[in-house]
Amino acid sequence: MQEILDCLRNLGQQLDSEIAAATGIPLADVRRRLLELSKKGGIMTCHATRFIDGQKIEGMLCRAIGPASSLNPVRASKLKNNRHG
Repeated sequence: MQEILDCLRNLGQQLDSEIAAATGIPLADVRRRLLELSKKGGIMTCHATRFIDGQKIEGMLCRAIGPASSLNPVRASKLKNNRHG
């Protein structure tokens, strides 16, 4: 499950199919692990529909819950500043 959390923290919000492609984990396993992570409070999920080149793609949209990504220091800085005032 850590591999999925790392993927979400590094890449940001992703569809379950994108997570499967990025990690090399089969989609069915990714979906099972995402449900476990959601129950534990590690991620937020919602059902989403995207249209890519006119093709309808449905999946579970996910993002990690927790500290801001180290890849976006500006956002992290703003979050820290907003907590003080």
